[in-house]
Amino acid sequence: MRRLIVDRTGLEGRFDVSLKWTPDLPPGIDAVAGAERVSLFTALEEQLGLRLQPDTGPVDLLVIESVSRPTPD
Repeated sequence: MRRLIVDRTGLEGRFDVSLKWTPDLPPGIDAVAGAERVSLFTALEEQLGLRLQPDTGPVDLLVIESVSRPTPD
């Protein structure tokens, strides 16, 4: 299942932000002992004041089923 993020903030323009969070580690890799882990969701809310909320509904989607190079004339 794919997830899609829909911007419903109403904010316009471009923003330069710096976000500090701890990415999920691949299986078999242990976190550094004593290191503070911050999830992406926590970082978004605490550092930027944004919250991701699950929702369902229709979205526009473009599906490309195949691609091929053009043939020479």
